Amino acid sequence: MKKVSFVLTLLIVGIALMAAVPNSTLAAANISAAEYKVGDIVTIEGSIEPGKDLYIAIASQTTFAPEDTDGVHEVARLKKEAAKRGFADDTRIPVFYYMLTSNPDKFGKVTGKKFGGPSFLPGLYSTTMFKLASYDKLDPQALSVLGPIQTEKQWNFYKFAHESSYGINTITKEGTKRGKIVIFARSVLGDFNTTKNYWDKGTSIDLDKGTGKFTASFKTFRNTPPDTTFDVYVNGAKEGTYNLLGKGFWLKRGFRYMNPIIITLGAIVVGIFFTMIGAAGGMLMAAYQVIVVQTAGPIGINAANVLRSSNIALTLFAPLGAFYRYAVVEKRVAWPVGISFGVGILIGSIWLGKYATKYLPMSSYKEWLAVLVVIMGIRTLYELTPRVMEKRKAIKAMVKKFNEEVARAKAEGRAVEMGKIETVKTGLTSYQFKFWGEDFSINPLLFGILGIVIGIVSRSFGIGGGFLLVPAMTTLGALPMYVAVPVGLIGTSFSSVGSFIGYAMNRYWPDLWIFIAIIIGGFVGGMLGSRFQKVFSEKALKWILAITLFFLFFRFFKIEIWI
Repeated sequence: MKKVSFVLTLLIVGIALMAAVPNSTLAAANISAAEYKVGDIVTIEGSIEPGKDLYIAIASQTTFAPEDTDGVHEVARLKKEAAKRGFADDTRIPVFYYMLTSNPDKFGKVTGKKFGGPSFLPGLYSTTMFKLASYDKLDPQALSVLGPIQTEKQWNFYKFAHESSYGINTITKEGTKRGKIVIFARSVLGDFNTTKNYWDKGTSIDLDKGTGKFTASFKTFRNTPPDTTFDVYVNGAKEGTYNLLGKGFWLKRGFRYMNPIIITLGAIVVGIFFTMIGAAGGMLMAAYQVIVVQTAGPIGINAANVLRSSNIALTLFAPLGAFYRYAVVEKRVAWPVGISFGVGILIGSIWLGKYATKYLPMSSYKEWLAVLVVIMGIRTLYELTPRVMEKRKAIKAMVKKFNEEVARAKAEGRAVEMGKIETVKTGLTSYQFKFWGEDFSINPLLFGILGIVIGIVSRSFGIGGGFLLVPAMTTLGALPMYVAVPVGLIGTSFSSVGSFIGYAMNRYWPDLWIFIAIIIGGFVGGMLGSRFQKVFSEKALKWILAITLFFLFFRFFKIEIWI
């Protein structure tokens, strides 16, 4: 009898101790499977103490601390952010962490958010986001159910990683978007049927407070790395784990599942466009990587530093694909101008570009470029007016001869033959030549200096700089597009080599498969683009260039017209 009384006493004491510990409320849970594929729905069922709210922390076993990165710029940036936001170099958090709960208000609140447009404006568009509370605003109950996040520094780092665009692009890699702009990363999730919040889409929470029984499910991140293991905590107690398997071709440094063939096809289209107008290839390839590929970079390296180095493949190999036809077959490369520009851009991209990247704020830097781009776009359109065309008699005469050649070729059933450059005089400050029998003159030294400026831009953004050079050659140099484009391609080849050397010196390597796919696509696109260019008139090429410049203006200013 004494033995039975002793066991009963232990049982009562055990129950009392469990009740005394916050949220250790006899929680029991079952995860629907031990393994899932990325993008699948994970379902967790079980029961908690009746009358209590549900808090399910789902945390990857993969963690990250600022000390883990070897990125030159990331080390400096994270050090500054740590001092400002209250975490340390050794503060470690799960790379992926979600809180599924019936009471999101314990961790923060829904607040308004303005986004899009220039940085000096509050934003052109309005939406909402879930803003995490500061650590000192969390009550003891919320603190007790966070699982692996145990300290104030961890919470501060978690908040930075999920709410700062830099934190998302460097650490979390999972952005919640409005249109094409990332607002914040999923963190605290509620039942979508109840909240209707866009970030809760794919999340379902069914809790019977009377009995404590619950069923919770959420959609896993489609681009979680293969074989990522997650721990599941229910109301503070660890209840199990599950593993996410890959689904598709994993780009290790791109941090995405993507068939390289899709990237190659995109690079072919961009390469054709690029080598036709000699501009915007790097920008358009960057836009393709951001919108379609969604290149993210490995954990601890900012997405931009992988996207830029991968982009170099397009701005280097597309010109090489076009160069044989432009230089050897059609002989319309103004070599003195191209070499002068190339040397200047090499200097700017290797040595001076790193200082621009280090000291100039990227947001304002892009916006100054946007202003420059739209000015060039307006100027390009202005050149199409009859008044300007009348003044530029050489181009007008050349256009007339080109149109006559097109008509003859069509009547005779043959391909159009382009005019060739015939050098008249070569000098450091003056290069004179004939094209289609018309006289043209340009200053190589001036474009060498311009090359230094464009080299800085190229290094900063991972582009070739043709979007600045070609309009400058057609406006400042009064050259026809058929001459400006080949020179622009020489410059972008030099800038690409210089930029890649600069990235390599800082150990910013591209994703291998993205790089190979863009090389193949860019080279093929370059060969096709050089053939297609002569199908378009001078006027048509300038219209295409102007429209492209205005597109870049919208991209730089984040005026996302498709939102």
